[in-house]
Amino acid sequence: MFRRNRLLTFAIALAGVGVFRFLALPLPFLFGPMFACLFAALLGVRMQGAGQLSVAARTILGVAVGASITPAILGQIPLMAITLAMIPAYVVLIGLVGVPFFQRICGFDRVTSYYAAMPGGFQDMVFFGQEAGANPRALSLIHATRVLVIVTLVPILLTGPFGVGLDQPIGAPARDVPLHEMAMMVVIALIGWKGGVRIGLFGAAILGPMILATALSLGDILHHRPPAEAIMAAQFFIGMGIGMQFRGVTFAELRHDVAAGAAFAVILAALAGVFTLLAYKLGGAPMLEAFLSFAPGGQAEMTVLAIVAGADLGFIVIHHLMRLIVVITGAPIMARLIWGKTR
Repeated sequence: MFRRNRLLTFAIALAGVGVFRFLALPLPFLFGPMFACLFAALLGVRMQGAGQLSVAARTILGVAVGASITPAILGQIPLMAITLAMIPAYVVLIGLVGVPFFQRICGFDRVTSYYAAMPGGFQDMVFFGQEAGANPRALSLIHATRVLVIVTLVPILLTGPFGVGLDQPIGAPARDVPLHEMAMMVVIALIGWKGGVRIGLFGAAILGPMILATALSLGDILHHRPPAEAIMAAQFFIGMGIGMQFRGVTFAELRHDVAAGAAFAVILAALAGVFTLLAYKLGGAPMLEAFLSFAPGGQAEMTVLAIVAGADLGFIVIHHLMRLIVVITGAPIMARLIWGKTR
């Protein structure tokens, strides 16, 4: 049964890719699996994820980001001081808006409301919230909906107001990447991922390989990003994973948890728009990079969108890392301070 469900899930995801390619819709390897698995989940189809293979696919993005960080990009970090300094204020404002929204308007308890509002990593927020006594199922659906809505909205805005095509080259074909560099990327991905897990690094599947790839890129040893085929595989597993988060969802959860997550995602999009304009006006950041830097989606999803939009990957990832660090380190500390005084 377990294996059959997994094969069925792959078939559904592949069918989604086929439909999107046949209709010439954008991002078929991301959106095809995402919407196909979402539709199947809402129909009650029993699906099973790819397990560690899905996690391993994220290492591809970590290597891609690290290989894109060059001495020239590091030299720009002082120029990012204003926009990076805006990230903590951005996170605090999201919390000030989000917690009352979830608690007073949506009727969640205060702990669930707090972790539902935090724009951090999906798994981290669910884990921290569960440890603090929040409703893990509600948190999973809210954050999955946030990612789904943001990942859907961002390409629409990119191709609309920004006028950016999503058909930028995502990498050289495998035949044009030297074999020794591809072998090096595999080693970087495995060591970075497993080493990151071993030392307790958050987001180890992406950040571990990214750190190693960055070091080799700066050392003039790694000169290529993963081939286009690998990036498409990463998109496939990410899209499938997003859609599958809605397995077993009930009508009551759709009406309450998913609706709350969708409404909050729209609020987040509006806040991101405000900070995009501020980053552009005050920090001199390019509009496209500022927009993708403040878009509150998942790190992996925003990395994929930055690649297909042809944006400055290093600039965007540095800002998302800052957001994740602020949320993951700050959210539990603030929770203890608040509830330590009120209990």
